[in-house]
Amino acid sequence: MAQFVIVYIGGNPPATPEEGKQHFAKYMEWLSSLSEAAVSPANPLKNTQVIKADGSISDGSSVGMSGYTIVEAKSQEAALEMAKTCPFLEIGGSLEVSELAKMPS
Repeated sequence: MAQFVIVYIGGNPPATPEEGKQHFAKYMEWLSSLSEAAVSPANPLKNTQVIKADGSISDGSSVGMSGYTIVEAKSQEAALEMAKTCPFLEIGGSLEVSELAKMPS
């Protein structure tokens, strides 16, 4: 089975701590629904910095990536179906789904 990375981009932070708890509960329920297909779930990113071609460094993601999940699926379409039910979409975020390419040894 192939592996796919689901990348979390953008999204609106919760307005209140309670809203944050509710969203987190939905997210954990989604991950649980993926069962063993989620081979590397819930990988949030923090303290992102960007190194540009000229060597300069800036704080913050240039693309708004906030984390990723790796899933196993039979096809790209199956991975997309998994991603379509992610509650990250409910907070205005978008998801990029890419197949992980196997590199030669």
